[in-house]
Amino acid sequence: MEERIFTLSEANSQLPQLEELLTEIKHLRKFLGSIEAEIKKASGHAVQGGGSPFGPSYLKTLERMLKNIEQINEMGVLVKDLDKGLCDFAYLMDGRVVYLCWKLGETEIGWWHETNAGFAGRQPLEKE
Repeated sequence: MEERIFTLSEANSQLPQLEELLTEIKHLRKFLGSIEAEIKKASGHAVQGGGSPFGPSYLKTLERMLKNIEQINEMGVLVKDLDKGLCDFAYLMDGRVVYLCWKLGETEIGWWHETNAGFAGRQPLEKE
């Protein structure tokens, strides 16, 4: 799939849906973390038939999480860090592609970085 190039307003218009999806992913990941020990114990006994009462919930949670990530990818947004809710949007600046950079909790996109720089290379975005 070809990388989608966003305008700043297009990218900002995606934020409410993106925030909803990423917030749900955060909750789902928290749930997975809360049952991790039980799932590891069950997988350790898989040879003997194993199993866990959390098995179905674990699988449904993983499925929901993957569905959310898929939805974000279909929007053309690049997920960079699920823990931070960090996302990039391809953007044309001065004739080259850079990434608009947004993190869950920010009200609008106010940062950008070169495609090879990442979060550490974030620079303030000049308002259009």
